[in-house]
Amino acid sequence: MAPLEPKKEDVPDRLVMNSLMPAQDHQAPPPPDPGVDMLYGVEDAPPWYLSIFYGFQHYLAMIGGTIAKPIILATYLCIEESDPARGALVSSIIFVSGLVTLLQSTLGVRLPIIQGGNFAYVVPIIVLLNTSFEPCSQVPIANMTAPEKQELWQVRMRAVQGAITMSALMQVIVGFTGVIGILLRWITPLTVVPTVTLVGLSLFDVASLKGSEHWGITIMVIGLTIVFSQHMRDITVPFPMYKPGKGYYNIPCQPFKTLSLLLAAMITWGLCGVLTVTEVLPEGSGARTDKANTLIAATPWIRFPYPGQWGLPTPTVAGTLGMMAAVFASIIESIGDYYACARVVGCKQPPSHAINRGIGVEGIGCLLAGLFGSGSGTTSYSGNIGILSITKVASRRVIQYSGIIMLVCGVVAKVGATFVTIPAPVIAGIFYIKFSMITAVGIATLQYIDFGSSRNLFILGFSIFFGLSFPKWLEANPNAIQTGVAMLDQTIGVLLQTSMFLGGLIGLILDNTIPGTDEERGILQWNGKISEEKQYKDSKISSPSFETSSILPSSSYSPPYDFPYGMDLIRSTKWLRYVPFCPVYEGFRRKKSQSQESSSQESC
Repeated sequence: MAPLEPKKEDVPDRLVMNSLMPAQDHQAPPPPDPGVDMLYGVEDAPPWYLSIFYGFQHYLAMIGGTIAKPIILATYLCIEESDPARGALVSSIIFVSGLVTLLQSTLGVRLPIIQGGNFAYVVPIIVLLNTSFEPCSQVPIANMTAPEKQELWQVRMRAVQGAITMSALMQVIVGFTGVIGILLRWITPLTVVPTVTLVGLSLFDVASLKGSEHWGITIMVIGLTIVFSQHMRDITVPFPMYKPGKGYYNIPCQPFKTLSLLLAAMITWGLCGVLTVTEVLPEGSGARTDKANTLIAATPWIRFPYPGQWGLPTPTVAGTLGMMAAVFASIIESIGDYYACARVVGCKQPPSHAINRGIGVEGIGCLLAGLFGSGSGTTSYSGNIGILSITKVASRRVIQYSGIIMLVCGVVAKVGATFVTIPAPVIAGIFYIKFSMITAVGIATLQYIDFGSSRNLFILGFSIFFGLSFPKWLEANPNAIQTGVAMLDQTIGVLLQTSMFLGGLIGLILDNTIPGTDEERGILQWNGKISEEKQYKDSKISSPSFETSSILPSSSYSPPYDFPYGMDLIRSTKWLRYVPFCPVYEGFRRKKSQSQESSSQESC
């Protein structure tokens, strides 16, 4: 386990008293010193009881989206609803998310960012399983023995593990070698928009399939989420606190701003339980909560996930290349999250070594996710960045506590099994909210381009429409590609059926080959030549924007991005300035002037 930060001096009691105060809307950029705006800065350590509370809140905010990945995957792996393996998959992704969160916050980019399963991996995984194996609907599972059923889904899982593991190696190399700075020169807004947008749009059929089991319940989840997150987000409720010598007292907080989706899912899940007990829901209804009762009983209390728990990964060329599309989307999203998080907590923009290290550590996280067989790669969670601005707590220690909570919940196997009992229509409601937000985040990047340009409109429309329609046609005609080489046919099929890969590739090629000015393409604004106020406002919606110019080498010695130990030795070792992920990285260039050097020292 990654070491925790050395404990800092606690913040005065008056800040503890106000740590749950509701957030105020900002009309100006945040001050450079987070102590003015943040109750706890990145380097601060709140009292342990507040750290646990805030860490658990981050856990609750990310758990709904994280457990959705293995629940989707279980259907395509041919795992029966009563099989304890479903709970084991959920426990594994929670455990790995906690492990990667500790690594990222301690040794990676070192910003207070939660790590969890990524929906970008769902599409290529589904494509891989559909093209490489017989559909589950055509497999006589009912006539199989228990060992045969286990081998049926574990063979599929090992193929998924192999694809995630091998594609993760590419992310590790791209991050730790500093190649990411070069690659980002070709990635423009018109590349990002179709890539991220198609992650959400291409999953509409998954959401509608589960929602069709009971549309009333699905719409209830959506409706409650809308009411909580939009109409009730500013409502303040008292939260009880206790302090020795003072007794009990209340602190105002705004739960609907951060936990709206979780509250909606819990309320609807509880209603489904009541309707099941009272037999209002008929037998066989998808909204019943007793369909997986035997699963909880058969699941042990304690189970430690470990690498290779489903067997050794079996990588394929087709699966690896298809999964690289998810890696590509994940890298873009994560870099945007780094910049958004730094702006929200009042830190300087991440230097090149921090970005290189963050992407490299995320690659290690995806590698661990593949080896553990979690069914998804991991990435930074932009939704949790919003919690930082609401709670005014940017402490790295809180995120580390959250990582420990994930590890504990991942080991307590019945926790994962309990989440699996959530009815499919409730999960569908979560999908509709999550997928629509992913789509919106992709579209938000359009703010940088010139909408009056017919060139831009053509690239945008064609890349999204073709990236969505052609994979559907190829899915219906799996034998359409015939090159005479079976492995090549499978590889091309997987790539062309992955919407975000196809749409992003078209956007990348067209935007970098069709003539257009930098202003027209949005490159000037994309490179950070916009007002600081606008950048901060953009960060509040977690827009995946970042400045490619800032990816270039930087010799800034910035405490928030430095390693927790050994910095004196690192600064005294001259050759480390050429290591792309080292805090003293300068790159192969001339030394900065003294004024530039002093300017780069600024931090949180």
